[in-house]
Amino acid sequence: MGTTLTTTPHRGAIVMGEPQDRARAAVLGFLLGYRNARTRDAYAADLRGFLLWCQDRDLDALTDVTRTHLEAWARDLEARGAAAATVARKLASVGGMYRYAHDEGWTPGNPAERVRRPSVPVDSPTLGLDRDEARALLAAATRPRDRALLALLTLNGLRVSEVCGADVTDLGVERGHRVLTVTRKRGRVEQVPLAAPTVEALDAHLDGRTTGPLFTDNAGGRLDRHDAARVVVRVARAAGIGKHLSPHSLRHTAVTLALDAGVPLRDVQDMAGHADPRTTRRYDRARQSLDRHATYALAGYLA
Repeated sequence: MGTTLTTTPHRGAIVMGEPQDRARAAVLGFLLGYRNARTRDAYAADLRGFLLWCQDRDLDALTDVTRTHLEAWARDLEARGAAAATVARKLASVGGMYRYAHDEGWTPGNPAERVRRPSVPVDSPTLGLDRDEARALLAAATRPRDRALLALLTLNGLRVSEVCGADVTDLGVERGHRVLTVTRKRGRVEQVPLAAPTVEALDAHLDGRTTGPLFTDNAGGRLDRHDAARVVVRVARAAGIGKHLSPHSLRHTAVTLALDAGVPLRDVQDMAGHADPRTTRRYDRARQSLDRHATYALAGYLA
């Protein structure tokens, strides 16, 4: 599953005792509700850190922890340099576990119910590319695999896990469109259309190959997110781009530039696979522009 909470007695592991056994069982029950392995892994990492924090303070995570303890844990994370978004995410993970535990009768109440979460910045802090930089990056990708990978990240705004998890057989045709079937968050399967430059890049990359992972590493195995990140950094350096980039930077770039190009918010939301439109709006750098204010369009419409 990839989310096993280790019981090996070394620092960084959860040493099993009766309270920890019960807490671990509650955590595993909560994680089993998520089909997507990456989601489970992310929640497991957050919960592992929280259970270790409780263990260091001799707290039974299911019976001793109160809202005050959770507030103290959040302040401890901040004191160690965790960003507001990271603290909010970890609190959400722990809050989800406690909701599950309370529903299943593991806890007498839900101590996370009214915990205050830190405010997350309105604008996404991820560093993306402007229009000219995006053009330069795609032009600098001279290797077929790199060009195809960067096209999917930059022109489709796919998550790196969606790209690396795809197989050649996930490519197809739907109503005249070349499409790629990807598995989104929460296990949702979607077909995403591919623009002509992306199709050309993929065809050159595959060179007739019809099976196996869509992207492979130098040893022939499936390309992972770390390999993809190295490709992004290498091509950005070749393009003369000094920003520190990651695959998520290119996803940010796709959303931002699509909004700058005037693509309606709901269509960009669909492209990005965001469940909440407010997430997409965080990427809209021009949303405060007076030129775009709705009053002008409304006045013209009524006139």
